[in-house]
Amino acid sequence: MDPAALAALILFVGIALFLLMGAPISIAVGLSSLIAMFTALGVENGVLTAAQQIFRGINSFPLLAIPFFVLAGVIMNQGGIALRLVNAAKVMVGRMPGSLAQTNIAANALFGAVSGSGVAAAAAIGSTIGPIQAKEGYNKPFAAAVNIASAPSGMIIPPSNLMIVYSLVSSASVAALFVAGYIPGAMWAIACMIIVYLYARKRPELKVTERITFREGATTILAAVPALLLIVVVIGGILAGFFTPTEGSNIAVVYSLLLSFAYRTIKVKQLPSMLMDAARTTSVVMFLVGVSSIMGFVMSYAQIPAMASEAIFSISSNPIVVLLLISVILLILGCFMDPTPAVLIFAPIFLPIVTAMGIHPVHFGIMMVFNLSIGTITPPVGPILFVGAKVADIAIEDVVRRLLPFFGALLLVLMMVIFTPALSMWLPTMLGLVTP
Repeated sequence: MDPAALAALILFVGIALFLLMGAPISIAVGLSSLIAMFTALGVENGVLTAAQQIFRGINSFPLLAIPFFVLAGVIMNQGGIALRLVNAAKVMVGRMPGSLAQTNIAANALFGAVSGSGVAAAAAIGSTIGPIQAKEGYNKPFAAAVNIASAPSGMIIPPSNLMIVYSLVSSASVAALFVAGYIPGAMWAIACMIIVYLYARKRPELKVTERITFREGATTILAAVPALLLIVVVIGGILAGFFTPTEGSNIAVVYSLLLSFAYRTIKVKQLPSMLMDAARTTSVVMFLVGVSSIMGFVMSYAQIPAMASEAIFSISSNPIVVLLLISVILLILGCFMDPTPAVLIFAPIFLPIVTAMGIHPVHFGIMMVFNLSIGTITPPVGPILFVGAKVADIAIEDVVRRLLPFFGALLLVLMMVIFTPALSMWLPTMLGLVTP
């Protein structure tokens, strides 16, 4: 057998076998890639090349933003910022039908916009607003479904760690990806709000929040302004060219730390545990990036992207059919894989195909992140689904049925994002971050 074909066979069969044995995906990818590399290059050359690929993969300045954004999210999660964002969201959407559920959605979007983590949003906002919803008589599975369905909007609204990872493998501008996520991320939240509105109209017991005075509302909003200013400081500074996304992530840590100390919600003695939490999360991401670099070398050696392109174009050369096919593949992958390794593995395969059809890498990045974000709330692996169910103290099977209307709405929005490039490209083009 041709060495390249043998390497490809070993890579994918090895990954499948290791996953069936219960190995973590990072171990499955790493070991399979090493064995395939040894087969193609020999043991000595394979070891040297693997070491070089790991170093090349993680030796990236933009990747330094990930540990700092992760740390900023940990600080915000424990620093009392979630409660202030919930109160601000209640002022903004509290007069809508199903007001507490609408507040949950708005708060998840706001928290995601300052932390960049859907899992953190589901945990922080869900644990904050869940007990309030229970007192107001909200159906527990429905309340959990609202929290779970809306939390991934923070993975699309910047800052987004997943977009930083996509930028690494695609060479797309981080700033352009950040800005491109605003409209699709907002559409995700609005889609969830529409489902809640339709649900609440038929259930008069889901009363709206009591009317508050202008003064009370202004006071609540002002209390949340310092947290919301983090978005302006970090994203505004990046777009204005005052600092890079990596430097912006450092500023996010300092700002959130100072804000939490000002709120007196954390103490110095808590910092070591926060650093440890951030280090654990970061180490997982960096290890995945390193082993995925070995896999990327093997795929390039075996000409897998070219073969994938030929296979897809053999089915159809129609851009609509090709995009739908890729989207279906990504949705299926998202049900079984964490978004980070999915981006690292499949972006290098699909990106040459879509760019050959004239699709901008930034547009495809938003499409890919949106697809994989849906996977985070989908069984059997969805991390946000599990976190949201755990926070609500409810069984997974009880909440999945309540998620079905949200899945329908989100798939409709996904089709709009895929086939209306302006939703992703208008803002970065207007700001001069990309050329159409």
